[in-house]
Formats: sequence, C-alpha cells, structure tokens
Amino acid sequence: MAEPGSRAPGETLSLPATSSARHAPHAGHAGRLAVLAACLLSLVAPLRPGLNWSTASVTRLTGPGVSVPTARLATSDESNKGVCAWAFRGVSTALKESGATWYLTWWTTHYGIATSRGIEFVPMVPGAASVTPAALTQAEQSGPALLTFNEPDLNTQANMTVSHALSIWPKLMATNLQLASPAVATGAATPGGWLDRFMKGAEQRHYRVNFIAVHWYGADFQTGAAIAQLKSYLESVHRRYDKPVWLTEYALIDFAAAGPIYPTGAEQAAFVTASVRMLDSLAFVQRYAWFALPAPSSGPSTGLYAPGPRATAAGLAFARA
Repeated sequence: MAEPGSRAPGETLSLPATSSARHAPHAGHAGRLAVLAACLLSLVAPLRPGLNWSTASVTRLTGPGVSVPTARLATSDESNKGVCAWAFRGVSTALKESGATWYLTWWTTHYGIATSRGIEFVPMVPGAASVTPAALTQAEQSGPALLTFNEPDLNTQANMTVSHALSIWPKLMATNLQLASPAVATGAATPGGWLDRFMKGAEQRHYRVNFIAVHWYGADFQTGAAIAQLKSYLESVHRRYDKPVWLTEYALIDFAAAGPIYPTGAEQAAFVTASVRMLDSLAFVQRYAWFALPAPSSGPSTGLYAPGPRATAAGLAFARA
C-alpha cells in the first residue's frame, strides 16, 4: 500500500491485497478505491519535501571491503514500533504523541513532516522509476537503512518482475545502506513465490539483502485469532529466510469484494495493544509500522490520528502500548 502522492512518475497508486493467503481472494479493486477515498479525506496539506535527518549508527562488515551502517535497534526497555505517514494537519505533533520510534513515507523525503528527537525517518525507493541518483543520495543522507520496492507482486504498485528487480539491485547495494528485501503484498514465505524467487536469485548472484520487509492485513477481527495469524506469518517468513524481519505495513482490514470492512474502534484498539506486545516479544522482528498515522476526519479507518491532530481509539492504544 502506498499513500496518496507518494509515488514516483510512472508508478501507479493503489492499495494492497492482504498479505495473508487466506484473505487474498477478497482483495478487490473496489475495496482498495474505497480505502483510498478515506485516505484522501485526511489530506489537508500539500506534500512537500522536508529536511533529511541523519541518525547515529554503528558499522559492521558484510563482506570484503563492504562497510554497511547497521540500523539502530531498540534497547530492551523501548519499542521498535513505527508508523506509515503522510502530511496532514497536525502530522508532526501526531507523530511525536504516537510514541513511534520511526516512520516511513514510501519515499526518500519526509514530505513536510518534522522529525522530533528520538524518531527516525527510514527512506524507501518504492519502484524502478524511483531508483535515481538524486533519490539514492537522499536515502544515503537519511540512512542507515533503505526500504525497497513496494509490493512488486501487484500490478497496481511497483509491478516488477523478479529479474527486473535483481537487475537494479546493484545500484542499491552501492549505497552501502542496510537493504530491505522488496516488500511483497502476499505470500512472502510461499515456496516459488515472488519473494522466494528474488531471494534465491540474490543468493545466486551474491547480492546483499540485510533484512526481510513484509506487509500484513488481517480480516479476522477477533484479537486472539488475528494475533495468532500475524505471529504465524512472521515466524514462517523468518524460518524460510533466516534473516531479521521488518513488518513495514500492518492493520486490520477485510478487503471484501463489495468494499473494505473495518473493525470497530474498540476492536482495532485491542488489536493494536496486543500486537505491539507480541511484536516486541519476537527477537527476530527488528521493526514494525502501523498503517497508518493519518485518519480521515470521520468514518472508519485504520488511522491513529485525525486532522488536528485528534487521536482515534487506535491512536490512544498505540501511544500507550
């Protein structure tokens, strides 16, 4: 999923299928458009580039002569929780109040979001068209990690073949940033799936991939069941690739054929609380980002803060978790 206005020229904006194979058949185009409409209601400020912000990092060697900054991880008494964000009225205040330790914008710039001390901005090159010298320079200035190709398995997002992604990968390795795998919309642990084929191709070429990025959207609004499904999915991804995992988008939405269905505010809040607790307990999950920080002024959504900012039930739960 990408936020409104965050795509590079030539890339298509849409919304994702759920990352669970169980829910994938319900991910209809009409449902994604309905979610997009809700997102657009929350945009009250134009997107604009903001200042890049560098963070302290340590360095480790990943191969002969290759020095790569290692992304700062949370200590035992802090969370790895983050948010997906875009500009809206009060966004910088909302980001600070949310308790997030990092955020992404689906791009290599902040888009007008002021980054408070203690919060990291993590850049992304969302598709092939975004891999430009200027964007990579911005990413290096933000560092130390770089998120890559957003849902390449969907023709409404990055829409890339495995071979195309692999052909571009050396340009990303040249940045010496910690590199995320492409973040597929579905089936990250599926043998022979898009990500599986990419990782095998990277290994054959001796390409560097530092951690696995995944998305997950759950359609079961019962907290216990949703937590179990999310945990099982992440564990299967970790078992398959034996690398740290970043969950770079997640929330509860049922992408039904007739349109998206959302849980109640109380159900979403309960899931937020339980998911933060669960994710912080998994040593292999280095970071995770809720979709999303903005919420429309009215109506159901997964957002944490309406314009103002004004916290939703999920936003209050996220800040307290």
